[in-house]
Amino acid sequence: MSQHNPGQQPQPYQPPQEPKKTSAGKKVGIGCLAIVGFFVVIGVISSVAGGGDDSADKGTDKKPSVSAPKDDSKPVEKPKEEASPITIAATPTKFTPSVLHDGGEYTSVKVTITNNSEKKISVNPLYFAITDKTGEKHTQELAADKNQMDVTDLAPGEKMTGVITGKGKFVAAYVTYTDGLIGDSVKGDVK
Repeated sequence: MSQHNPGQQPQPYQPPQEPKKTSAGKKVGIGCLAIVGFFVVIGVISSVAGGGDDSADKGTDKKPSVSAPKDDSKPVEKPKEEASPITIAATPTKFTPSVLHDGGEYTSVKVTITNNSEKKISVNPLYFAITDKTGEKHTQELAADKNQMDVTDLAPGEKMTGVITGKGKFVAAYVTYTDGLIGDSVKGDVK
């Protein structure tokens, strides 16, 4: 005999709930995070493996240097500042609106970049910024001027000319090129 409590109703059968599905966005985010993590690990490994001066690790390979006594009669030469292998020449130029011009005011600078290094460099309008006479920095406004600097690579000895444009009316003082957005910067005065 089964026991039945008069105050309790039998519960109808409910199928078990399906497990929650992982959204596609979550999968993409985790995948991107894994890729970024991989590159960070590779960067750390390469900097540890290839970093540093080999002469510091091989102390037995070098003999200690012996300094000659100083001769006070000769003037001490200051070390020469090493010139940058990349040069920037800049001049003010008239803003020439492109078909994408939105009607606002812009200031353009004609820039010639020369690669005097021994390796190729990348040139991209996004690698340039204009600093005005008040010290305010203006980033490149893409597709505003129809003579905008092209995206290319410059081999050693090559140069190219194009226009860098900033939003607003201002007097440009100098143009800065940064090799690959986070590399070394080179300035060229606007003359």
